[in-house]
Amino acid sequence: MSQLTLALHRVQTQLAEAAHAAGRDAATVQLLAVSKTFPAEAVREVYAAGQRAFGENYVQELQAKAAELADLAIEWHFIGPLQSNKTRIVAETAHWVHAIDRLKIAERLSAQRPAHLPPLQVCVQVNVSGEDSKSGCSPADAPALLQAVAALPGLQLRGLMCIPEPTQDAATLAARFGVLRQLQQQMAAQGLVLDTLSMGMSADMAQAIAAGSTLVRVGTAIFGARHYPA
Repeated sequence: MSQLTLALHRVQTQLAEAAHAAGRDAATVQLLAVSKTFPAEAVREVYAAGQRAFGENYVQELQAKAAELADLAIEWHFIGPLQSNKTRIVAETAHWVHAIDRLKIAERLSAQRPAHLPPLQVCVQVNVSGEDSKSGCSPADAPALLQAVAALPGLQLRGLMCIPEPTQDAATLAARFGVLRQLQQQMAAQGLVLDTLSMGMSADMAQAIAAGSTLVRVGTAIFGARHYPA
């Protein structure tokens, strides 16, 4: 069994254990394998081990890998910040977009989604830590943005996404993830049902699952340390 297959199985086990510890069914948490900076061959190997959903942060990388791996039934998730001049590629290639942080991006994705494809599944990214360096709308602005995105054709609003600041403090992390749970409940009271909380990565997957995550985005724990070009 290859190293990538072993790593995938380890993460699947950790996910199941975290769900069990939180009193949840592991089937309620989807694993997204984040393959950014890793070659298409690595994606193919993890796919062969049973993984079907893969996440990319960069538009060109998504486009190249989707083309090279077109023979596989991969569910592609775009999870990085998205510039308005690159929305067309994502609208034509991805199945999911997690990082909508302003209405202009959602409107462009809606207009550019090919009519023959099913609706693009989307999440609104919320800046739960208030960091200037992080993308995402503010929690206060999220309800209006969510309602506006929900009304757009060609898109299906699924939920919320966050990337809290790295911290070893469990209470801080729980509070950050709690912002999304509260927003989910607030929108439900307004009649907008959101079934997806995209939160948790390799380092904080268990805490995210305990806080109600329905999708964890795991890269390093599956593929290893990333190698960025100089």
